[in-house]
Amino acid sequence: MSIWRQSLFIAAKDLKTEFRTRQNFLTTLFFAFLVILIFNFAFDPGSAAARESTPAILWVAFLFAGMLSLGQAFTREKEDDCLLGLLMTPVERGVIYIGKFLANLLFILVMEVCILPVFIIFFNITFHGMFALFLGIVLLVDIGFVAVGTLFAAMVVSMRTREVMLPVLLFPVAVPVVIAGVKATTGVFQGQDVSAYANWLKLLGGFDLIFLAVCYYVFKYVVEEN
Repeated sequence: MSIWRQSLFIAAKDLKTEFRTRQNFLTTLFFAFLVILIFNFAFDPGSAAARESTPAILWVAFLFAGMLSLGQAFTREKEDDCLLGLLMTPVERGVIYIGKFLANLLFILVMEVCILPVFIIFFNITFHGMFALFLGIVLLVDIGFVAVGTLFAAMVVSMRTREVMLPVLLFPVAVPVVIAGVKATTGVFQGQDVSAYANWLKLLGGFDLIFLAVCYYVFKYVVEEN
C-alpha cells in the first residue's frame, strides 16, 4: 500500500469518526458563528472601521475555531489508548502525520464553507471578481496553519494543560501565516491588483512548503516521546 493510500485511510478514519458524532464539528461551528455575531454588533454596518476590519475578523473566526478542532486531533486516540496501537502499525510515522494533517485540513475547510456565507451576509462582502483567488488564499493559510498545528497537537496531547499549551505554542509560529492571510484578504476585499500583495502570497507558499517538510520529519520524534 502506498504512502498516500495509507495516509488517506487514516484521514478517512478520523473524519468518519468525527462526523458520526458531530460533537466537535458543531461546537467549533457554534464558536465561529458566535465570533462573527459579536463582531457584527461591535461595528456599525457599512462603516469604514467595519470594512477595514473584516479581513481580520474573518481570520479570527476561522483560525480560533480551527484551534478548537486541532486540540481534538489526537485526544480521542490518547483517551482510548489507541495512539499506541496506531504507532505500532507497520507504517512510517510520517504517514500518520499526513493522515492527521489531511483530516484536520478537510475538517477546517468544511467548517469554513459553512461559515463563509454567514460572514458574507453579515458584513456585505464583495470579492471584485476575485473569489477564486480568495479561495486560494484560504487554502494556503489553512495548509500552513494545520501543518504546524497537527505537529503541536501531537506534542501536547499527553499534557494535562494541552488546551492552554496548544495555542501558546502554535500562534507564535503561525504569526507569519496569520499576517499574510489578513494582508492578502484585505487586497481581495478592496479590489487591489494582485501585484500589491504578491509578496504575501509568496510568503504563504514558502511557509507551507518549508513547514510541511519540517513537520513531516520531526513528527516521528514527537510521537515517540508521547
